[in-house]
Amino acid sequence: QVQLVESGGGSVQAGGSLKLSCAASGLRTPYSMGWFRQAPGKEREGVAVIVTGGGTKYAMSVKGRFTISKDNAKNTLFLQMNTLQPDDTGIYYCAAGPFRMWKLLLPSQYKYWGQGTQVTVSS
Repeated sequence: QVQLVESGGGSVQAGGSLKLSCAASGLRTPYSMGWFRQAPGKEREGVAVIVTGGGTKYAMSVKGRFTISKDNAKNTLFLQMNTLQPDDTGIYYCAAGPFRMWKLLLPSQYKYWGQGTQVTVSS
């Protein structure tokens, strides 16, 4: 019933930008939604989360470069990524789950996941 579909990934040069989208359906509020990524050989990590009311939380590595937002009318989540670096390379996943107070960037806090979209940043 719950479906999350990511789009917008691609390959860019270092310093470039990409905007990811996540189309969501079947979710009941209140929910937290976020973006997570997994680089080759590394564990999945939280990138950015937006909670009910619009509050956001970012990984330290992307603060000031990435912006998470949501279009509530269209049930679509976005991640604007600027000044991309090679270390940003990975598969980016959209995730959703019931609101939790603690450790919002921890992947295990989320129940629903999209299939992912590849982001590759070359130097």
